[in-house]
Amino acid sequence: MFKLFEAKKAYYQGLEFLVYEDVYQPAEDSYLVADNLVVRNSEEVLDIGTGCGIIAILAARKARRVIAVDIDEVAVECAKENVKRHGLEAKVEVRLGDLFNPLHPWEKFDLIVFNPPYLPVENGIKAWSGGVNGRAVIDKFLSEVKRFLKPHGRILLLQSSLSDIEKTFTILKDLNFKFKVIASRDFFFERLVLIEAEVSSESFV
Repeated sequence: MFKLFEAKKAYYQGLEFLVYEDVYQPAEDSYLVADNLVVRNSEEVLDIGTGCGIIAILAARKARRVIAVDIDEVAVECAKENVKRHGLEAKVEVRLGDLFNPLHPWEKFDLIVFNPPYLPVENGIKAWSGGVNGRAVIDKFLSEVKRFLKPHGRILLLQSSLSDIEKTFTILKDLNFKFKVIASRDFFFERLVLIEAEVSSESFV
């Protein structure tokens, strides 16, 4: 049982979100994604690493359907509570699991959003630790994402300069994605970039 009095709160555009203890507190990276989230009417959206559910809930304002996934059980319960508080149970489904594992093979999406663990830390908090070079989760995501995109589907991927942005560009190019950096934010120790990538139907196999 997750007690509400253990939760912190986060706010975005007048909306309130509960953040349970040990769930990632929305920060600069989260808000960089939120500020640049464009969902078209009736799209199907997948939000991986949903945390408290902020991106899934924002996407649901226009999306026909949103699946929100997180590897952490407490985060899943937190996101479910926020979905309920915003009255979006009919549009947002929250699932427990790692990356694409909770999905059925036939599920495809117009937009897949991922704010991954990207810090180059081998052992640490799951929401932050991206392995020794910061790429463990990013590379796994990129190797699987195309199978869950509709033709002309797109991804929004948040990345840090600490985890080799150029390598991500190389992988996206090899997978026949068209991509660009649509937003960035500089800090004293890193640069965050938000990458939008789209793959044409002709490149699907």
